[in-house]
Amino acid sequence: MTDTMIFQSAPLDPLSDAEQANDKNRAKVGSARPSALLYSYGPGAIMDLPQFSVMPAGLDDWDRIWARRAHIPTIIEPRLLRAVQVHLGPQVTELRPYPWQATSGQSKAGDDLGVPARVFPQWMRCTGCDLLAALPRFQYSNTNPFRPDLAEFGHTNCPGRGGGKPAGKTRNTRVAVPARYLLGCPDGHLDEFPYDRWVHQGVACSSGIAHPTLKLRDANVGQAVSATVYCEQCKSSRSMNEAQGATGARRMPQCRGRHPHLDAFDTGCDHRAKLITMGASNLWFAATQSVIVMPRTEADKRDAILDALRACREDLDDAADSPKWLRKLVLKQKVDVEGVTDAALLAAAQKVLDPSAETATDQGGSQDWDPISLLVPEWTYLQQPALFPKQENSTGLMVTTVHPAHLPEPVERVVEVNRMKKVNAFIGFTRIDEMERAGDLPHRLVPLTRNGRPRWIPATEDRGEGVFLQLREDLVAPWEERIEKSALWQAHRQAHRRNFQRRFSQTAQSVDPDERFRPPRYWLVHTLSHVLIREMAMSCGYGAASLSERIYAWKPDSDRPAAAGLLICTTASDSEGTLGGLVALARQMGDLVRSALRRAARCSSDPICAMRTPSDPEDFLHGAACHCCSFASETSCERANRFLDRRLLLTLPTIGGEQVTGLFDAE
Repeated sequence: MTDTMIFQSAPLDPLSDAEQANDKNRAKVGSARPSALLYSYGPGAIMDLPQFSVMPAGLDDWDRIWARRAHIPTIIEPRLLRAVQVHLGPQVTELRPYPWQATSGQSKAGDDLGVPARVFPQWMRCTGCDLLAALPRFQYSNTNPFRPDLAEFGHTNCPGRGGGKPAGKTRNTRVAVPARYLLGCPDGHLDEFPYDRWVHQGVACSSGIAHPTLKLRDANVGQAVSATVYCEQCKSSRSMNEAQGATGARRMPQCRGRHPHLDAFDTGCDHRAKLITMGASNLWFAATQSVIVMPRTEADKRDAILDALRACREDLDDAADSPKWLRKLVLKQKVDVEGVTDAALLAAAQKVLDPSAETATDQGGSQDWDPISLLVPEWTYLQQPALFPKQENSTGLMVTTVHPAHLPEPVERVVEVNRMKKVNAFIGFTRIDEMERAGDLPHRLVPLTRNGRPRWIPATEDRGEGVFLQLREDLVAPWEERIEKSALWQAHRQAHRRNFQRRFSQTAQSVDPDERFRPPRYWLVHTLSHVLIREMAMSCGYGAASLSERIYAWKPDSDRPAAAGLLICTTASDSEGTLGGLVALARQMGDLVRSALRRAARCSSDPICAMRTPSDPEDFLHGAACHCCSFASETSCERANRFLDRRLLLTLPTIGGEQVTGLFDAE
């Protein structure tokens, strides 16, 4: 497994002429695993380093890095690429892995290959004297090229908190750390907090100095923790507490529309900026799409060949009339061409070489796309009975139907997913308010390039294993009808509407909340998945945070059958995948499901947890579920611990009111 290098790129939004004069620093400042860059520290996120923080830049800066490679690798997965084009447009033609290069020490301009990043925030505070100033006031240093973790910004000749200057010729340098306050808005903009205007109540310093010396001092008063900004010239001071809460929100300035990762500004943002701190959970929400690689249909095969030829477009002119060379180019991209005729290859090459013909037939960008369409092929394939003990194909997916003993009646099938490959694509991010996978407003995604039309996006390939479990539709369907008539379900529906209307973004004003409400079977399967993750983590050899869920739960529609099942899997970006401890539990699923249900029947927070039902003005999106019994880690749950209720699994005891009958009986 290879980490991607993070290196400091060009200065961000120059704050002074001095910064303009500084050379670009191409020093390596850290590294990250591809999965971390996908879900936690992608473009626009703030990555904490030991002494300062950086923000991975937009894809425009990545293009300059890719230009240094003779060959740009791509990931071919047509089903995922089509989903990406729905969100970002038909001009997206490639999925690329994160750039990396095995280097030691500090890279030099011309040979660095990694993720470019900018220092952000660029207001820093000296740990010795509390000086609050922009980045040019501090000196970057890293004397050890093999220790990027030692990189830091220092305040030279720091006088300390006692004031005065260092005695004699002593060079007193203290480390500077990022100032933690920022401004954000629901449209994805992020900006530095205007400390100088804040401390002076929105006017210039009375001393007449254009850039007065500021200090930021932390203070612990009783149980409150706050910081105060001081001006050394006019002796003004103002607490950051005044910027918090509803009253503080009215004091915030209008959003400037800044995108630090793009070094650009949007015009005409109508939002008032909101105070946000570094490390806040709503500072950056990744928007991703993922698929499990399945055997390709004929249409998928044609799309895969087109994607492979696009990836080697520079070599296509010399090979367009030679089927033999076209086959070599396609095979170079690891796309199977068995059974593909020479005429089909020549037609595909002509389509790539003729952009007008390709655009005319491109259907990307349709807003009628349903995210369930990514799951239906996986569900359909997992329904197929194995013709032999291990059903393997060229995609690397290998499944085995097993028949464990002691399965509860509602469980119909258990399938070992011995090997699988999962491809994940990063399509953008949001701030303040998370992006929903279905029905959300496309413009809420923060752009990854300055023109808002990327030609490629980063993606990762993970390999691993899993266990698939399917419920009996003849039991789920009538149970679901009864649940939809219950008072508990109506309470959950009303809570979902309240939660939806209280969101910060425009989503609440433009989308019907009932269209986004998950059916009872989703709550059922999701809750079962969580209790199984907690149970299986005790035996499989992987931590609970390493297990993830994939929920297949939807009602029948005109173009797809009903589904009620789940896949619990673990994946890794290593080429060898995982070690087999999870899939080995498939043959014990009968006992594991029963044990998980027994544990779920009791919670240390009962009866409060067992009877938790939202009522006005409450808007939480779970019922009988909490950290003690059902919640899973952020890396495991696809819905951020929403849509969970143990009462849909089990018939829990209640004190008065309606008792809901769960699909499983408590054992």
